[in-house]
Amino acid sequence: LSDDQRPAFVEKLDADYAKLRDDHAGRTGNRPSVTLADARANRTPIDWAAYTPPQPEFLGVHAVEPSLETLIPFIDWSPFFHTWELRGRYPAIFDDPVHGKQARELFADAQALLSQIVAQRQFTARGVYGFWPANAEGDDVTLYTDADRSTPLATFHFLRQQMEKGAGQAHHALSDFIAPRESGKVDTLGGFAVSIHGGDELAKTYEAQHDDYNAILAKALADRLAEAFAEYLHREARCAWGYGKEEQLSREEIIREQYRGIRPAAGYPASPDHTEKQLLFQLLDAEKNAGVRLTESFAMWPGAAVSGLYFSHPEAKYFAVGRIEHDQVEDYAARKGESVAWVEQWLAPNLAY
Repeated sequence: LSDDQRPAFVEKLDADYAKLRDDHAGRTGNRPSVTLADARANRTPIDWAAYTPPQPEFLGVHAVEPSLETLIPFIDWSPFFHTWELRGRYPAIFDDPVHGKQARELFADAQALLSQIVAQRQFTARGVYGFWPANAEGDDVTLYTDADRSTPLATFHFLRQQMEKGAGQAHHALSDFIAPRESGKVDTLGGFAVSIHGGDELAKTYEAQHDDYNAILAKALADRLAEAFAEYLHREARCAWGYGKEEQLSREEIIREQYRGIRPAAGYPASPDHTEKQLLFQLLDAEKNAGVRLTESFAMWPGAAVSGLYFSHPEAKYFAVGRIEHDQVEDYAARKGESVAWVEQWLAPNLAY
């Protein structure tokens, strides 16, 4: 607002943001890209002839409502401390010379509130998961009504990495981990949505009492329980596929995801398009079965919710799609039946142009 000080302030602000842009570009690399055709030619190499996809115990969807006591052993406490800007891994953080004392006090408060929540049933867990016969067709995955694959049910659309890579490194897309139609193999794609209800209501009760600390604590616990629910249900899915019944994993190994398969979520690096949640929620009937819905911007409500897809292939892994070029945007828009402008709107952070 100052006529005297404004020019220097704006000049410094412009310089600071120019440096931030340069630093960010340096971190993300702005690596050269390859064409979509070349990326597809360098897809993840999987020997489908030597692989037999597991078949789940059921097809369609199942709603579940586990007790909070069932979910608590699956809680990863490390991100809980990150909520309070206490960096470190649980339980080693308790011995941190700087944050250890505060971490122990915070954890004790969290355990006390969690015990109250469980005893008074202030939170409830609702979720749904399902399996559908599936095959990859290019970069998409087609679902079918039954294992005969005579009637298509729906199609998930995925994006492929386009950044230039070194020799022996593939350009991944999530569709690479589902058996292609031409393989003759019947594969299965899974999906899930889970939510914890009551967190916002409890937080508002504390806010009305001007107790911001416990309000934040309640929301943080709801988030941790939702993530624990996702971990618990993924184990159930692996067991439904059969191979999960042979797991002999400790709690720490489960939290570190040292098991077969992945559960990528729409909006995250391997599948950055949030709009793909819409199809998943329709297939799961998530609002009815799990009490979770999508906002118009494809965020989940309540906030303590997690959703995603299940891939069972042993070589399935997480990756970042990264920046994509105009040729893939045009192809993706055509596959989804949307305009290029619409795709560019939703994938703006991933555009390389």
